[in-house]
Amino acid sequence: MADPIPVVQVGLGALGRLLTGYLIARPYLHIVGAVDADPGLVGRDLGEVAGIGKKLGVQVCDDLPAGLANDSAAVAVQTTVSNLSAAKPQIEALVSHGANVVSSCEELSYPWQTAPAASADLDRRARAAGVSVLGTGVNPGFLMDLLPIVLTAICSEVRTVTVLRYQDARSRRLPFQKKIGAGLTLEEFAAKKARGTLRHVGLTESMHMIASRLGWPLDRTEDIIEPVVAQRSIASDHLTVEAGHASGVYQRGLGYVGEEERIRLEFRASLGEEDVQDTVIVDGVPPLTFTNRAGVNGDVATCSLLVNAVPAILSAPPGLRTMADIPPVSWLSG
Repeated sequence: MADPIPVVQVGLGALGRLLTGYLIARPYLHIVGAVDADPGLVGRDLGEVAGIGKKLGVQVCDDLPAGLANDSAAVAVQTTVSNLSAAKPQIEALVSHGANVVSSCEELSYPWQTAPAASADLDRRARAAGVSVLGTGVNPGFLMDLLPIVLTAICSEVRTVTVLRYQDARSRRLPFQKKIGAGLTLEEFAAKKARGTLRHVGLTESMHMIASRLGWPLDRTEDIIEPVVAQRSIASDHLTVEAGHASGVYQRGLGYVGEEERIRLEFRASLGEEDVQDTVIVDGVPPLTFTNRAGVNGDVATCSLLVNAVPAILSAPPGLRTMADIPPVSWLSG
């Protein structure tokens, strides 16, 4: 049996702590380091921080070289920020130490059009170091980009692609519920929207990923953000939304070739959402509709994708990669 893949966790916020349990459940992975800037976590055992009920013998540190266990980590799984400009310096440091990177940074999922200079620089650094860098998650990274791309494989013609992701956010982490504006007054929602701090990050990147694989040069994109208004009081385990306040966000990404809308991505996440679904509609030959009415829990799916991408990124060519150009990611047994 091959030796387990040495992995370092970078970022131990809510998602990172949840991710630890997924990593240790895979016998082919071995956590050798953990890094976080929070002084309240430094020096503590990772198992204690993640709340998994046992110590792992891995001490959280705030020093990246130490966390990489003397450069023995083959893959760093980064769960820190959504913004590429904030994530990039850390990714550069990881690459410089010879670590492949799997990141939950949404803007890293397909940054070639939205951040061409940063993309080219990361690609150059990764190639020079002989490692690969990947941004992934449930969305962006799979449901609203890779899945529709793969479904078009059986089409002789594709005219438009529509994806609907409607989810009841009551089962999600508190940071996610806050990110979608749940509990805000409509005035507070509008103010955060204006500041750019309230939105689902990644619709634009998903549109460009789809367009790149289907050969559609997009002339423009739109990202339209509106509140979902609660018609009654709604509670989750974390907060209560009063009637008339925002229970979540309704966001539409529209991609145009000329004046023709070719891509439509609808993301609606709210507490108490009744029309739960993940649907892909391909207007083509043959026409396709794929629907999952059970919905996909984003926390479970994102952690699973990050973990399942670790073996795939080791097989990918060096450079900045996307889910559309690495070996297929799948669940693996021990």
